[in-house]
Amino acid sequence: MRRSVLIFLVINLLVIAFLVRSVFTLITLLTETGDADAITRGEIPAPQSPSIDSRPQLIPKIIHQTYINETIPERWREPVQQCLEMHEDYEYQLWTDASSRDFIAAEYPWFIETYDNYPYPIQRADTIRYFILAHFGGTYIDLDNVCAAPLPPKTALVFCSGPVLTTWKGCARRLDPLNSYPAWLHRTLPTGISNDAMASIPHHPFFLYVIESLSAYDRDWGLPYITVMYTTGPLFLSVLWKNYMSSGKNIGDGKDGGRVRILMNDDYHQKPWSFFNTFMGSSWHGDDARFIFWMGENWLLLTTVGVLVAGVVALASWWLWTRIVAMGHRKQYGMKPRWWKGGPRWNRKGDYELESNRYD
Repeated sequence: MRRSVLIFLVINLLVIAFLVRSVFTLITLLTETGDADAITRGEIPAPQSPSIDSRPQLIPKIIHQTYINETIPERWREPVQQCLEMHEDYEYQLWTDASSRDFIAAEYPWFIETYDNYPYPIQRADTIRYFILAHFGGTYIDLDNVCAAPLPPKTALVFCSGPVLTTWKGCARRLDPLNSYPAWLHRTLPTGISNDAMASIPHHPFFLYVIESLSAYDRDWGLPYITVMYTTGPLFLSVLWKNYMSSGKNIGDGKDGGRVRILMNDDYHQKPWSFFNTFMGSSWHGDDARFIFWMGENWLLLTTVGVLVAGVVALASWWLWTRIVAMGHRKQYGMKPRWWKGGPRWNRKGDYELESNRYD
């Protein structure tokens, strides 16, 4: 193999290795099911089972939600109240924009500059949930305010990010069975986890890892959607979850355990035994899901386009490389490779011909 070709191949392999390494976690996330840490159906008592009372309660009985201020719109008060009446022995904490910032400034001053400089309000709404779970523990259920459609009866709003229809969630049963684990997240389709409902004990190592990683992931990716998703949103949390599982800390189910259990979709919503009622509309999470579903449905097209683009890039790189090599040899030795004109042919007597012999 000629030296120039070998160098070209080595350079391309290094570039490919760098790119694969950069997105390796995202690639492996596509095949991650969460089954190894799933909360199985056999572990969860039925809603009215007397065995619920005998289960340890590790996660504090606190329900956290967020809103821009303390005045929740009237049309949402009844659904929220119904959920709280189901958990009358739980403490309820509504975090406003002001109280959230005061909390960060008082308890985590090293993060306040990043918190204030986030360009999108949803990023602050994402980050506060991680900090309050890491600090106080409890259960976080998403709630926001900007929606264009009325809520169906007996539901509690969970999340929306703009003046669109939203995704909202009502408590379908008490959360007590889930308090038996040191932390839990819920699975989302087609891959990864979501951050609209989650819980943990105080100072759980996973949520400590999350809040410590926020500053490192704070960057502008050009598009608002990608920036939010990968700096504070579900994709950010999914990547950290995948890394955490490989860290060796994802072990132990007791009060000092570091394991993160996964609430699977059937136990999360849409089944008689599920913990939440979810009604889907058009929201930030809905846009995300539709985009990912579209990619999944059109994987063959995307793969074909990717192969074609890679082929074009490879051919263009080879064309450029041959020109660079030829110009270098001409400048240094006054000779050109035979493939400079007439294609990549090689002289049997050697790699190159003298320029004077070629053009006499």
